[in-house]
Amino acid sequence: MARMRFAQWGNDLYTGRRSYPIVQRRKRWFTIVGILAVASIAVILIKGLTLGIDFRGGTEFTVNDVASTEQQVAIDAVHEVLPDEEPRVAIVGGSAVRVQTETVTPEQEAALVTGLATAYDVDESAVTTSFVGPTWGAGVSMRALWGTVVFVVAAALFMAVYFRAWRMSVAAIVAMLADLLISAGVYAAIGWEVTPSTIIGFLTILGFSLYDKMVVFDKVRENTADVLTQTRSTYAERANLAVNQTLVRSINTSVVALLPVASILFVGAFLLGAGTLRDLSLSLFVGIAVGAASSLFLATPLDVALREREPKIAAHTKAVLAERAGLVAEGGHEAEVAAYTTGSAQLIPGQHQGNQAQPRRKRGR
Repeated sequence: MARMRFAQWGNDLYTGRRSYPIVQRRKRWFTIVGILAVASIAVILIKGLTLGIDFRGGTEFTVNDVASTEQQVAIDAVHEVLPDEEPRVAIVGGSAVRVQTETVTPEQEAALVTGLATAYDVDESAVTTSFVGPTWGAGVSMRALWGTVVFVVAAALFMAVYFRAWRMSVAAIVAMLADLLISAGVYAAIGWEVTPSTIIGFLTILGFSLYDKMVVFDKVRENTADVLTQTRSTYAERANLAVNQTLVRSINTSVVALLPVASILFVGAFLLGAGTLRDLSLSLFVGIAVGAASSLFLATPLDVALREREPKIAAHTKAVLAERAGLVAEGGHEAEVAAYTTGSAQLIPGQHQGNQAQPRRKRGR
């Protein structure tokens, strides 16, 4: 029964019998996104991103086959050798402890291996070490930055050519950057390390976000193809219909994508303690949710805000509103005016073949 109601709800959204004023309330969404963006920037500036060893360089010790994964034991062992060090300790796989420090000398490394082995009551051979130099970390950071820049520029050019409308391209890029910023803010607030897996996740969510926005914009383009040839609906109303028509699809796609990612996040973070799975799944989970929301509540409303600055769109909107005012002044009933301005036959292009440029008059006039 619930499934039938959901299907009917989706059908009503597509035909226009039910509609949510998403585009019309764009100032509200812009305000919410602005608050989230400012909050994300504040968190990043104040707390900062916790960069992994691959980005900042340092020495990593992994103590395998431990009987206890108590993290304070590792911290105490490090402090015995490096009193001023603040090590980063994490549980890996449920039976191993990973300890990351700044770059150490060979003598300090040997002392730390002995101290960690003693602290966890394992043989020194169970403690493995790896070293990442600062040059390598800087190189990884620069490649990650360039990868993001190249993706954004390529996406902007592709969308501008595909939709033949630079405003859609600008709206999509702004929404994608907002997705990235908010996702980074969530990552900084939680405090998990930013690793190469995290960067892969961020680039993946940019791809998902771009795809989702293209689906919505494709429907906007379809609905607004002949918007200037009629006076029943404005560009904003046609775009809002497109958002409502793709709402169910966005919900279904996001849920289908989030469920397995949530499972991986739970398994990686709480059961296995696998850092790679956790880092990748968290960035994907946050990014997919934010990207789907921005496609509906930011990208399309922003496109409408930019398009309404065009003289021809502004003039057309003024003409549509003036004709509606005239219909009311001529004595049109409230229900008739509502049907005229928001009915599915009037909003969906190609379904009403009558004289769309003229309003339906009352009989007897």
